[in-house]
Amino acid sequence: MAFRYAFKLLEMAYVVKRKKPFYIHFHLFKKTLNERQKSILRNQFTFYNRLSERHKRLFDHRVASFIKDKDFIGRQGIEVSDEMEVLISATAVMLTFGFRDFYIGLVSRIVIYPKAFYSNLNNEYHKGEFNPKMKTLVLSWEDFKEGYDISNDNLNLGIHEFTHAIHLNSKKEGDVSSIIFSTSFKELSLLLSQNEELRQELIASNYFRAYAYTNQSEFLAVIIETFIETPKQFKSEFPSIYVLVKQMLNFQIPGY
Repeated sequence: MAFRYAFKLLEMAYVVKRKKPFYIHFHLFKKTLNERQKSILRNQFTFYNRLSERHKRLFDHRVASFIKDKDFIGRQGIEVSDEMEVLISATAVMLTFGFRDFYIGLVSRIVIYPKAFYSNLNNEYHKGEFNPKMKTLVLSWEDFKEGYDISNDNLNLGIHEFTHAIHLNSKKEGDVSSIIFSTSFKELSLLLSQNEELRQELIASNYFRAYAYTNQSEFLAVIIETFIETPKQFKSEFPSIYVLVKQMLNFQIPGY
């Protein structure tokens, strides 16, 4: 008990200085994906092919673990397939690949509709939504797939909705990755609140779509979509924001 407490204190001092955890991956017994599941990643998930062989094995473990941890439910005649489970889980794992705890505890169920669905939250049709009270993430499969069909339009439903879940989860949890995510977002919010010139540059650039300026939560979801899809342009146009998003996700991936 004393050792764990001392370790936490030591790691928090490290986090304050370095803005990252002591370690990320530590799995004594790694889960594996079957060949069909791996084929889906290789052929349909570009991010996976950027990884080293070691990181691919770690990614496989996390995807397999995420699939096992969540309930995938089809609606309106949808039959949940390997493709759905793998690609949706891979999206969550990609965003949390720099986290130690990658499960996103506020998500227990993932509900999949064939197309945009009617939501009782506001009596409108949605492409996706996250309900933290129900621990449920809901996606239109058509729109989820479309998010990956065009890889550089900064529009990806899966990334957007999982970012909302990660954001709220980081407020609830006290693990080191959640702390880094939350404090980095606070740093970003402070930067933007104190720098009027930067805020005006953001709006004038039209680099982030208008929906980003709805509220802080939507801004975060949009900038992470953008970070994942067009990192070089993001880094070139808004380096100070890019650095904080990279810190937020602890993203140490080639090309970022």
